[in-house]
Amino acid sequence: MLDWTDRHCRYFHRLLAPHALLYTEMLVAKAVLHGDRARLLRFDPAERPVALQLGGSDPGELAEAAAIGAAAGYAEINLNCGCPSERVRSGAFGACLMAEPDLVASCVRRMRDAVRVPVTVKCRIGIDDRQDYEFFARFAAAQADAGVDALILHARAAILKGLSPKQNREIPPLRYEYAYRLKSERPSLELVLNGGIGGLEAARGHFAAGVDGVMLGRAAYQRPALLAAFEREFIDPDWSLPSAEALLEAIVAYARRELERGTRLHAITRHLQGLIAGSDGARAWRRFLGEIATRPDARPELLAAALPLVRGRLAA
Repeated sequence: MLDWTDRHCRYFHRLLAPHALLYTEMLVAKAVLHGDRARLLRFDPAERPVALQLGGSDPGELAEAAAIGAAAGYAEINLNCGCPSERVRSGAFGACLMAEPDLVASCVRRMRDAVRVPVTVKCRIGIDDRQDYEFFARFAAAQADAGVDALILHARAAILKGLSPKQNREIPPLRYEYAYRLKSERPSLELVLNGGIGGLEAARGHFAAGVDGVMLGRAAYQRPALLAAFEREFIDPDWSLPSAEALLEAIVAYARRELERGTRLHAITRHLQGLIAGSDGARAWRRFLGEIATRPDARPELLAAALPLVRGRLAA
């Protein structure tokens, strides 16, 4: 999720779900090879396990970027074949790659040869007027034959001409049946389902239908306490949502370290907007973050002053 799941967001989310696999924003392979590598790939050890999501279509570049990512400590390398934005499409990667399953398979093979960590692909069920199951199944088969470790499926088609990225998350219908059918036809292929999963009940239904995992996107960002609920339901039944005091204490300590490196407090606190979403005080909390934490001289200790706004209101 571009501009959303940066390292500060991931640090916060890790406090809520100790074992969930977290994903980076999509990083262009060329940027990893030729850009500010230290800035792009840096993450706090507390974030682990983290998957590096790459964008690109050149097998050699992706293999080299994957090797760099694995050496940096990432637990998985994921190739994005699902992003529908025009900026991504103009770079010949993202969802448009679904029209070139053999090229994607070549990328998967080269990345697998370059790293020992899992290599996965995130995709859609189709693009534009190619939304039939056979189109999707051919793409999935090519990746399975290339040895992909998992397919992460956003169960909507991507309309590359005429819809914005936001509309592409809402207008094309969800077709979970494609995931269920593929899993029944290829039971050895690990399949993780994404798209429209807003709570535990929905996730339970998908697991019952046979998928191997679920991926949360904006639901977890907007209501991060969901992560704690999923941790408890599917991973650790003894896990419970940390208290407001514990969360803010950890964020303050993290922010102190980051501000010493030149990070502004707002870069961290902007990811806390949904902390008490749906509870009394949520508006006051957002207003505090928007008006106080955005000041250039804002210090981490300011969060302690907001504790009364969130105490007792954290609920998954």
